[in-house]
Amino acid sequence: MDRRQFLNWVGLGALATSLPVAIAACQSESSPSTSSSTESSEASGASEVGSVRSDGSFVIGTVADLDENGTLRGRPSFASSAVLVVRSPEDADVLQAVDTICPHQACSVEWDVSASEFACPCHGSTFAADGSVTNGPATDPLATFGTTIDADVVLVKPA
Repeated sequence: MDRRQFLNWVGLGALATSLPVAIAACQSESSPSTSSSTESSEASGASEVGSVRSDGSFVIGTVADLDENGTLRGRPSFASSAVLVVRSPEDADVLQAVDTICPHQACSVEWDVSASEFACPCHGSTFAADGSVTNGPATDPLATFGTTIDADVVLVKPA
């Protein structure tokens, strides 16, 4: 066997062993068993974090978790990225939910507890709790979502 033939066989072997990984990566995140359990959760009105209720609202977490951590983060199916929920600094009874992607250059914003604002680590843009720009270079606000509390569960809906 010459070197070229050997390298062809090695390449073919590498391709064959990586094929199952590539196929698995291309499959949907939810398996049939997961989707059926989600459907049954919706039907029963369950409040499991990450579930979607029949009215389209997404269960992002509990009020206790929000109070303990200061924020709640989740990825509803209706959002293009993660959603971050905080209590409004002006009124603790009001919840604010924003898309975590900065409109300037698509970096991920975080809640700055000490400043009570969302901050983008890439270029220094800051945003108020309602998503409005407080300091550039961003000129557009963060996308916002509706929030409600049902019992002790925090729900997020498209705005």
